[in-house]
Amino acid sequence: MPDDTPDAVLLASRVPDDFGRFYRRHVGAVTSYVGRRTERADVAFDVVAETFARALARRDHFDPARGPAIAWLLTIARNLMIDAARRGRVADETRRRLRHEPVALDDDDLAAIDRRRDVDLAAALGALPEDQRTLVLQRVLEERSYPSLAADVGCSEQVVRKRVSRALASLRHLVKEQQS
Repeated sequence: MPDDTPDAVLLASRVPDDFGRFYRRHVGAVTSYVGRRTERADVAFDVVAETFARALARRDHFDPARGPAIAWLLTIARNLMIDAARRGRVADETRRRLRHEPVALDDDDLAAIDRRRDVDLAAALGALPEDQRTLVLQRVLEERSYPSLAADVGCSEQVVRKRVSRALASLRHLVKEQQS
């Protein structure tokens, strides 16, 4: 049975399993995004781990009015990659502050990361209907506001939010299909 609990509810919850559900829902997309922008699977793993550690530590800062959770996560990941390029290493302060032990990766783990990095997000986006693809690109990549999108589309902000949410759910499903 699909889990349709809104991301904002999972992030607001203090039940550890709820953050686990949030993590499982988005780890594939975040790994694919990071993996395509890094050359090494171990670096991708570190960025993804720190991305979710920061999301956990800062979950009170997530504001669904500013956009979907995946956009928030990808922004965290992008900032971590920029910082890692400057510093020459991936930050792990949040993971250490939360007292999460480093994970030792074996060859199977690295191969799994490589499989996720091979997901073709462009193909998955291309499989979406044009109106959904346009909304996702404008909202997530261009970081356009919902009011701005609603004005362009000619409908309410609430309708645009729902359309973006459905498009992202479809995109998640398409990415999962590519991974299997």
